[in-house]
Amino acid sequence: MWQKRLLALLVLIVGAGIGWFVYSSQIGAWRPFQLGVDLVGGTELTYTTDVSKLAPADIKDALDVLREIIGHRVNPFGVAESKVDIERGGVFGQGDYRLRVILPHVTDVQEAKKKIGATPLLEFRLVKPGFENKLTDENGLPNPEAFEETGLSGRTLLHAQVGFDQFSKPMVLLDFNSEGQALYTKLLNEKMDRLLATFLDGSIIEIATINPDHERATGGGGGQISGGGITPQSAKALATNLNLGALPVPIQLINTRTIGSAYGEQALHSGVMAGLWGLAAVAMFMILWYRLPGFLAAVALLLYTIVVLALFKLISVNLTAAGIAALILSIGMAVDANILIFERTKEELRAGKSISDAIHDGFSRAWPSIRDSNISSIITATILFYFGGTDLIKGFALVFGLGVLVSMLTAISVSRTFLLALGINAKTGFSRALFGSGITKL
Repeated sequence: MWQKRLLALLVLIVGAGIGWFVYSSQIGAWRPFQLGVDLVGGTELTYTTDVSKLAPADIKDALDVLREIIGHRVNPFGVAESKVDIERGGVFGQGDYRLRVILPHVTDVQEAKKKIGATPLLEFRLVKPGFENKLTDENGLPNPEAFEETGLSGRTLLHAQVGFDQFSKPMVLLDFNSEGQALYTKLLNEKMDRLLATFLDGSIIEIATINPDHERATGGGGGQISGGGITPQSAKALATNLNLGALPVPIQLINTRTIGSAYGEQALHSGVMAGLWGLAAVAMFMILWYRLPGFLAAVALLLYTIVVLALFKLISVNLTAAGIAALILSIGMAVDANILIFERTKEELRAGKSISDAIHDGFSRAWPSIRDSNISSIITATILFYFGGTDLIKGFALVFGLGVLVSMLTAISVSRTFLLALGINAKTGFSRALFGSGITKL
């Protein structure tokens, strides 16, 4: 018996340690909860991407680069919880690719748009034969029929720096990665004397003839951006923006969602209070209705909540209002498992078994029902997570799935450990009355 009580004491000590970790890390702010934009306020920007000019095999790599570049662009905001995701619309994920940027605490929407949109789209296109004098339309815009793609773009850019030609004219010198160097060398070898246009954000900034002199002697596979409109200041600014990341595909802002900090704080306070009141109400019901087992179940429920909160910190779950709702819902799932166990235990006691035997048999017979119901909930959470589409649904699914998994373990292991550690084996008397239910007698 002392082994069981020692194990129960160890569970309490470990639970207290985990609880101290959750409390101290939150108070000390060295590992606080990551809260979603709906709880702390902030801005969410949604962009559509144009991948029509990319080969299907190159789309994933280009979008990965896009996400990384925009991620670097939002870092200067100093927002650790900022999030950049690529999503695909449509019921079955066959729609347009979209870029979602979430910036908690950022209230200056215009500045956010400016910072994210400042990244230039760099492209190099060949002028088609016969279109040398038809590069623009009647509105002065580039004639799309006059150019053909080369595959050389900001996606293949490695580094940009300011330079000057022999006449001290400023220009931007470009170094490409291995893919870009191969494409540039191919242009030199196969497209000699053809016109190569440099596009920046859809506008032509330079047109030069491809020849051996066009390749920089310093780089071997490098390029340059020059022209009469480039000043030393603009060259420096362009080089800086290109180094921060030239977008591999065009993006266009289609939606902005802003949540005020006051509303976020109110939602956070309401969610936390709902969780505390819900936990207290459930614990009170369990104690009043199931007496001693209910009290131990309330202790196990508290340990369950502590473990789940610690997991949220360790794996950096982004908590949203929907996530808090999922956590409260999973508390109900944890109580449901204890109710099944206690009802089965009560049936065994009515059959004349001792408390110890009734506990063993009650847990073993309730387990299949608990297992099946929790597995079905986990399957539902998994489907929601992979096919939910939005962070709101995915956050709910992740929190709910983790909560159900932990609740299943705590209901079976922690509650059972506490009950067996009591060492009560009577068939009559006050000890047996403690295992009753509501107003009924065993």
